[in-house]
Amino acid sequence: MKRIAYSQLLKWKEKSGRKPLIINGARQVGKTWLMKDFGRNEFQNVVYINFDNNTVAKEIFEPDYNIPRIISLLKILSKTNIEPDNTLIIFDEIQECPKALGSLKYFCEDAPEYYVMAAGSLLGIALHSGTSFPVGKVEFLTLFPMTFAEFLEASGNSMLYDLISSENLSFISPFSEKLKLLLKKYYYVGGMPEAVKTFIDTDDLYKVREIQKGLLLYYENDFSKHAPKDQIPRIQMVWNSIPSQLAKENRKFIYSVVQKGARAKEFELAIQWLTDYGLINKSIRISKPHMPLIAYMDQSVFKIYMSDVGLLGAKSDLPAVSVIEGNRIFTEFKGALTEQFVAQELRTAGFSLYYYSTEHSDGEIDFVVQNENQIIPLEVKAEENLRAKSLRAYCSKYSPDVAIRTSMSDYRKEEWMTNVPLYVLTEYMKKLKN
Repeated sequence: MKRIAYSQLLKWKEKSGRKPLIINGARQVGKTWLMKDFGRNEFQNVVYINFDNNTVAKEIFEPDYNIPRIISLLKILSKTNIEPDNTLIIFDEIQECPKALGSLKYFCEDAPEYYVMAAGSLLGIALHSGTSFPVGKVEFLTLFPMTFAEFLEASGNSMLYDLISSENLSFISPFSEKLKLLLKKYYYVGGMPEAVKTFIDTDDLYKVREIQKGLLLYYENDFSKHAPKDQIPRIQMVWNSIPSQLAKENRKFIYSVVQKGARAKEFELAIQWLTDYGLINKSIRISKPHMPLIAYMDQSVFKIYMSDVGLLGAKSDLPAVSVIEGNRIFTEFKGALTEQFVAQELRTAGFSLYYYSTEHSDGEIDFVVQNENQIIPLEVKAEENLRAKSLRAYCSKYSPDVAIRTSMSDYRKEEWMTNVPLYVLTEYMKKLKN
């Protein structure tokens, strides 16, 4: 399956002054597959070291950070000749070997000719627990679940992918019905590579749901293995509350939904753990849409989205017929799925998540993003109901250069805002960013 991040790896390989690259992201988003695929295609040799339960590999880094010694032992362990110009060295689950993580500094300073790539599903958690880190000596890439565009490419719709990536969005209109159906299937399948592959191989949504349920169980088992013992119940409660949090009309995270009488300080660490693990995305309220947005955020008020729309549907036990055909039971939650989709697509496109509301107003803008010197309001509509009272009021008050309503309706540019179809939103936002 083609991943958009592959092009970023190519840029890394060709860059002068290249540093070791760390790929971060939750378990099962495809980090290992991407690194190995890149190595197979772009290098003569690949040395792959996984530090999970690998005592021998860990011992290589114990004595010191002498890179020639480390390279010699890696050659023996991998039974592969390591030449700087044609070999990719991959350290997987690097958080399991802090000394290997520390060695990246010395690969950067003493042996920059080597191509070194590392990944860690629990790296964010390890760093917050005090693991030493080579600050300024590495580069980062965060891998998210597959986007809708990647889903199109993987499912044999590469021509539609080319179409939504084109400059002229008016060409898309004749294919809008097919794109809407595929988007609704993506709402169900989501972007976890194993779920996407199962859908492509079998076209069986029930098997897809089995994969998703297995992934959810896998994550929950990780809670008990890797989280602080005193936080495990709280992590589980926050995790289980997400569907009901998003089912509310305003989607704002309410602690009493987690547990009656709950207070923020009791669950802050649990929320941070899930964030570091890559399973949730926080969208923080801003009181004013001014530059920079980070200066106007109220960290006590936020929404929580899951990392993947398919996993949200699985955790909510939404049947396939509800997502794809729609019914009355699904009507209210459809908005939550659509916001979830927009949140993860914006994160993948490189935007931080904020939303706007005033303390004493019902008017709310679903997302507000900062694009260099622009503040862009973005209102989300699940179908083709195009009333946008909040967005219009916002535009009247703040007169933004760009205002976006995203919906299932066709692309059209009006004097005060632009309607962008949900199925082209990511590509549209990427163009704005570039």
